[in-house]
Amino acid sequence: MVRGKCYFCGNELEFGDKVFRKDTCPKCQRDLHACVQCRFYDPKAYNQCLETMAERVVEKEKANLCSYFEFRGRREAGREAGDAKRKLEELFKKK
Repeated sequence: MVRGKCYFCGNELEFGDKVFRKDTCPKCQRDLHACVQCRFYDPKAYNQCLETMAERVVEKEKANLCSYFEFRGRREAGREAGDAKRKLEELFKKK
């Protein structure tokens, strides 16, 4: 699960693990899979992107096909991560 805010309107967003090219913000209807919504976006970096292998995208506020896109927000640990942590802790418990 990913949580974050829309770059354009500030709307709180929550969605699955991936943002697809045609996904839009339910409040302002702007593209979510756009450079300005990506964690690699940096206006001061070369091509305004911190991912050096990404192809140049001219229109940073519109949807694109960049395969390096990661929505700027925080990823919440799923049930699997919680289960793995619990099992690891059980291994080192004193009996």
